[in-house]
Amino acid sequence: MRYGLVIFDNDGVLVDSEPISNRLLAAYLTELGHPTSYEDSLRDYMGAAMHRVHDLVAERTGQRLPVDFDDVFHARVFGAFERDLKPVAGVEEVLQKLAADSVQYCVASSGSHERIRVGHRTTGLDRWFDEGRIFSSEDVGRGKPAPDLFLYAAERMGVAPERCVVIEDSPLGVRAAVAAGMDVYGFTAMTPAERLAGAGRLFSDMRELTELLM
Repeated sequence: MRYGLVIFDNDGVLVDSEPISNRLLAAYLTELGHPTSYEDSLRDYMGAAMHRVHDLVAERTGQRLPVDFDDVFHARVFGAFERDLKPVAGVEEVLQKLAADSVQYCVASSGSHERIRVGHRTTGLDRWFDEGRIFSSEDVGRGKPAPDLFLYAAERMGVAPERCVVIEDSPLGVRAAVAAGMDVYGFTAMTPAERLAGAGRLFSDMRELTELLM
């Protein structure tokens, strides 16, 4: 293993949450008078922290979302997670291999700590991620594409950025990893490869990742 730390994005990389959350986000924004399709949501918000949703709506319409927008949205998402959320196929095998080889790994997500933990508990991935392996944009204030979250995770894990590789499925996340001076592998299961062009390597099946990391 040539890397000292593997940093996973969460949504779409560890848990198959992007279809669920983006359908709900598009529906809720439309309900509030901001017509948004599922495809619009993927394009504009996939991989982003919640402040991006507020910022883009305000920029485009001059209107503010309701003060309870995040709470209502997350309640809908968590309810859907409990019914439908699954781990990304093959990710447990990757985590098992990293643990067996004593390779450090963590998750660094634009989502809140609560969102990460709900998803992990629901899918059983919580056994792989203790408190010291979970990092959220809440910890740094600025979400992707700023590099802050990845740099913070590397610092807390005690590994220099140049010895880190980030596993990402969103253009915003790829930009953040590149800005952090880290290698990045783009997971193309949901995102067209051309949108992850800044990644050093691309792969479409999580089961391929173990070999790529060697």
